[in-house]
Amino acid sequence: MKKKLSAIALSIITIAAYAQAPDTTTVQWDKTQMISKTALTLQVVVNPPLRRGSSIHDSIFSALHNLGCDYVRYVPWLPYPRLGVAELQPPTKQKTSWDFSVIDPLTLDFLNANKGHSVILNFSTIPAWMYKTDQPVTYPDDPYQVVWNYTQGSVPRDTTYHEIANYYARLYSWYTQGGFTDELGKRHESGYHYNVPYWEVLNEVDFEHGNTPQSYTRLYDAVTEAIKKESPGTKFVGMALAYSDRPEWFEYFLDPRNHKKGTPLDMISYHFYATGGVEQGADALQYTFFDQADVFLRGVKFIESIRKRLSPATKTTIDELGSILDNDNDVPDRKTPIPAYYWNLSGALYAYTWLNLAHMGIDIVGESQLMGYPTQYPSVSMINWATGAPNARYWVLKLLKDNFGPGDKFVNSGLQGNDPNAAAITQQAVVTAKGNRLLLINKRNLSVSLVLPKDLQGATISIVDPSTGDGKPAVSTVTGSPIELKPFAVAVVGGARD
Repeated sequence: MKKKLSAIALSIITIAAYAQAPDTTTVQWDKTQMISKTALTLQVVVNPPLRRGSSIHDSIFSALHNLGCDYVRYVPWLPYPRLGVAELQPPTKQKTSWDFSVIDPLTLDFLNANKGHSVILNFSTIPAWMYKTDQPVTYPDDPYQVVWNYTQGSVPRDTTYHEIANYYARLYSWYTQGGFTDELGKRHESGYHYNVPYWEVLNEVDFEHGNTPQSYTRLYDAVTEAIKKESPGTKFVGMALAYSDRPEWFEYFLDPRNHKKGTPLDMISYHFYATGGVEQGADALQYTFFDQADVFLRGVKFIESIRKRLSPATKTTIDELGSILDNDNDVPDRKTPIPAYYWNLSGALYAYTWLNLAHMGIDIVGESQLMGYPTQYPSVSMINWATGAPNARYWVLKLLKDNFGPGDKFVNSGLQGNDPNAAAITQQAVVTAKGNRLLLINKRNLSVSLVLPKDLQGATISIVDPSTGDGKPAVSTVTGSPIELKPFAVAVVGGARD
């Protein structure tokens, strides 16, 4: 009996040891799956911490500059009318109200931080007086005071949309053509000649001003025509839908027959945010976020079928991608603090979604957003609003941007072994101009060990995980020993140590 029990115990020990042995990553560097064309970028939303004099102003714009991304999206938006609307009162016979005094400092700092890189400008808030309302719409004198009801009315006072279009043409010319001539024939000189290759026409139009696909398409046509008169080479981004499950929008807008002849359909945009509450805890929230991402990705495939059928030359940018926690804008602060693990979970979510969108051939994937803070979507921030230090969401974007980009070859890779925890890992082997790389994403709230291929021994491994906090990725050298991927880690293996 004693011998029999010993044999059983030995069998259990053997099985446990076998089950816990780490899987081995295998890579076929010569087996190309596809050539990536996807650029990584981000959006910058205007809010008070970006203003000159803010204690973290310099840190914010230094972090933006250091990313070195193309297609960076800049959005002065509706809670701050004076920071995003350059003509707050309708013109009279005697004067106009054009005023860039509080708009310019933020916009110029953004443009200068991205000098040498392409940008997409989106002044998303139309002057309220351009829409019919029962009473004139008021706004605070303080440019940094939040007001959520500035956007009102559903019918423009000029139903041809020419008034709105001319407003945007003048605004665009202020930054690119040295100035503009106003409604009374007066010249306003800015002296600015910035390169702004892309203009996005409004933001999340599927729930503002009672827009329909038909009304927005008419507005888009008018705005693009007016700006092209000033700058024929400018390209445009259309729709910026808040929700991707709007097939009627894609069907209508992407059909050239629904546009005025000659209207450019350069690019479309739409958004995705995973949502959930930290009250769920990490073990539940991980599934909430990644399950929502998978639903979104299935929707992208459907949208792509519409785009390829109606307007195959039109590009796509997912220019707001991230996560938003429930009760995010509680005043004066969140009722439930944001736990440290959240930033790594959100970073892993971006990496995972970007990788899948790259496989689908999406042109641009933009993380949202550079700066958030309590009362202004703090869980979407890539910067620690208390210290100005970039957080894990920022460092994941930088890690991906520094290693991957258009022209990369995605090649076959897999896992060999019986460790059930290895199912948490999403991986992609990539042949880049800088050398071979292996991307590893841990989607789960557990640690996973892996054995890396022998040809990667001696290479560096850079990891963003809970241990790195608001610091740069941890860098070490790959040896023959297994590596550990902590919960929600994002790692890039490959390349010689600098």
